[in-house]
Amino acid sequence: MIKKLFLVLLLLKCSFTYAQTIKTDILVIGGGPAGASAAIQGARSKIKTVLVEAGAQLCPSMQAQTMTTIGNGRNLQSGIWGEFRKWVITFYKNTPGRDTAYNASLSLEPYTGAAIIKKMADTVKNLTIKLNTVVSTVKKDGDGWVVTVSQDSKSQQIKAKLIIDATPNASIAEKLNINFKPVDLMADNHQSATYRTSIATGDGYPGQNGDKKSPSDNYPQLPSYCIPLSSIVAPGVGNLLVTGKLFPDDDIQYLPNQLMLGQGAGAAAAFCAFFKTTTHKLNARTVQGELLDFKSYLLPFADVGQNDRYFRSVQQVAATGLIKGVQKLDSNKLGMLFMPDSAVNTAEIEPVLNDIYTRTFLWFNREKPKPKFTVENTLSLISEITLTDPKTLHISMGKAWKNQYKFQSDFDVNRPITRREFAILINQFLNPFARTVDLSGRFVN
Repeated sequence: MIKKLFLVLLLLKCSFTYAQTIKTDILVIGGGPAGASAAIQGARSKIKTVLVEAGAQLCPSMQAQTMTTIGNGRNLQSGIWGEFRKWVITFYKNTPGRDTAYNASLSLEPYTGAAIIKKMADTVKNLTIKLNTVVSTVKKDGDGWVVTVSQDSKSQQIKAKLIIDATPNASIAEKLNINFKPVDLMADNHQSATYRTSIATGDGYPGQNGDKKSPSDNYPQLPSYCIPLSSIVAPGVGNLLVTGKLFPDDDIQYLPNQLMLGQGAGAAAAFCAFFKTTTHKLNARTVQGELLDFKSYLLPFADVGQNDRYFRSVQQVAATGLIKGVQKLDSNKLGMLFMPDSAVNTAEIEPVLNDIYTRTFLWFNREKPKPKFTVENTLSLISEITLTDPKTLHISMGKAWKNQYKFQSDFDVNRPITRREFAILINQFLNPFARTVDLSGRFVN
């Protein structure tokens, strides 16, 4: 009888322990804008995600009920930020005097913005949100983590493959004695190719010093910026991503930046969970591909938007560095433009093509193209690399030029090719975006 009673108690204890343990792929700690965006993206990428927030609501800093105007990020309707913006415009569309133009600043009451983010999160499958939940301990468990949390005076364990520290001051990284230093978006980066690993981008942010000038060869040029994948990876420990510290969590002017940053972190976390790997083996191109699937920008081009049928082609080719943006005034705001109708300069594309493809060096030496790359040069290059018969390629391209690609110009092989035409054709036939880059942005052989 005693043995039976002991067995029953043991089974009850095991069941109780199991009930107190939550298993998930991604654990987001911190429910501010970046944390909420990261959790939404992780779950939308079909990865089981849990978000814990110490406060009583998502985005607890967004409680003000006075109308606030966000002037930053207006030209980039990127991913979750663009989706959020549409929700806001719909909510206020009947407000007298409301400006709903594409490039207008966005005005809203912060508490309404928080409610919209909650509504967006509530519609996502694979996402569990635990409010009023405080993290007490965080411990490594192999490649994953065991986190102890307290909710309503009850303790629970959460086992996660990966943690996103979205707390305002990166408190989880601090708890683990990790010296996390956020990327300096104002730094001199003219030696850097990390823009090729961009997971979030923008056309400015409130904290920028307008008096500071970038070196002429910096890319992107201030006030535009890119956030490289490596900047959210915690040093010295696997499967910990950090979004805290980069942008203030309590200033709604940084809301576009926070939402875009969080989405990038969510996609990176989803990569690790889906491929059963660690943050040490992140693949920038796969993460970026996922972000492009969800209409995120990798480079902040204000003149090639999501409604462009070749938005993805432009973004992918630009992420290789083959064609770079140009800083110009657009709608009285300094930003980066793709300049799709401008001609392609041979000097710009030659060194990058030689880095990506082994055959192009011989082609350039043989063909010696003029300063302005032509349609004929482009077709000849495609033929060289793909080993396609030149005559066959010319015939098929003549038929597809307007019917398939919807180019506005006539098919004339002797004229300079535009940056848009070049990006579309090179992306389709050569796919330079498929070339692997490391976290520093260098091409991997």
